[in-house]
Amino acid sequence: MLVMFNNHCVYITDKNLMRKESFDFLEKYLNNSSPTGFESEGQKLWLEYIKPYIEDYFVDTYGTVVGVINPEAEYKVVIEAHADEISWFVNYITPEGYLYLKRNGGSDALIAPSKRVNIYTSKGIVKAVFGWPAIHVRKVENDKAPTIETVFLDCGASNREEVEKMGIHVGCVATFEDEFTVMNDKFYVGRALDNRVGGFMIAEVARMIHERKHKLPFGLYIVNSVQEEIGLRGAEMIAHRINPNVAIITDVTHDTQSPMYDKKNSGDIHCGKGPVIAYGPAVQNNLRDLIINTAQEKEIPFQRSAVSRATGTDTDAFAYSNAGVASALISLPLKYMHTTVETVHKDDVENVTKLIYETLLKIEDQQDFRYLK
Repeated sequence: MLVMFNNHCVYITDKNLMRKESFDFLEKYLNNSSPTGFESEGQKLWLEYIKPYIEDYFVDTYGTVVGVINPEAEYKVVIEAHADEISWFVNYITPEGYLYLKRNGGSDALIAPSKRVNIYTSKGIVKAVFGWPAIHVRKVENDKAPTIETVFLDCGASNREEVEKMGIHVGCVATFEDEFTVMNDKFYVGRALDNRVGGFMIAEVARMIHERKHKLPFGLYIVNSVQEEIGLRGAEMIAHRINPNVAIITDVTHDTQSPMYDKKNSGDIHCGKGPVIAYGPAVQNNLRDLIINTAQEKEIPFQRSAVSRATGTDTDAFAYSNAGVASALISLPLKYMHTTVETVHKDDVENVTKLIYETLLKIEDQQDFRYLK
């Protein structure tokens, strides 16, 4: 049947895990900004949502939040996503009041012109736009792609002094203004689904464990890490603090069905066809096989990907931390990564959540994932 969530029409089936309360949190969480290095407001929302489902929590120096179930257990299992989104730093203010920028993470100058942004200042949010010369005054045949050197922000100021009176200074952070929508009743669309949708999914796993009254034989650490977009930094820090035995990471990966993808290089990944289970050196094979066996037993559709030298996700940080941690990556297919219209299929969101949840129920206390014993 079709139901309305906050003026969004969403299709619900008997097997659908998405409650109205969950959907409302997802929308609120995605619409909030969490720039790399400035994630605290988003982390507050996430912690508020997960608190009823955990027994304890802690926050590290740079803002990674960890909810804990069964905190006294010796054996420790992590499920993890990252909380930060790409953004921009104000780097230079011209005498005429225009703003030039530096990237904070993998921000894409190509998509910037004509976008609206929020600039965060001590006086509050200042609205601005990425300006661009009109087509009428350009020699279109000589057009070049926008770059970080050519894109600029216009905040409506006439000079540098007016900009500074608005509270804007070098180092202020800006994020795109675009917000969450539902497309064709089956796709979630917005900025920063990479990877706050992962934070949503691991929070839902915690909720399911709590509401279904499962007694886990190990300590479960639900980790929402900071600073992934600039080199897995939050995961590096928290992996050493927790020192887990097992880590299951969820992040997004590229749907390769839309135009301009080369499947020979990027693989054949579809939104709507299930979680993507990674193969690569950082992925512990026995843990990965447990995930695959769980998916097959529970009839959860899944896809496979090869990641070669590194996964490019927090999996690498956990796998190679301490004395080595059995780690695996379950990815969510996503279209248009690092744009303002990142797109995921609602069925995949539910199936990634289910797969993480069902896999946790298969892990035994003190389970030894080593290849040779």
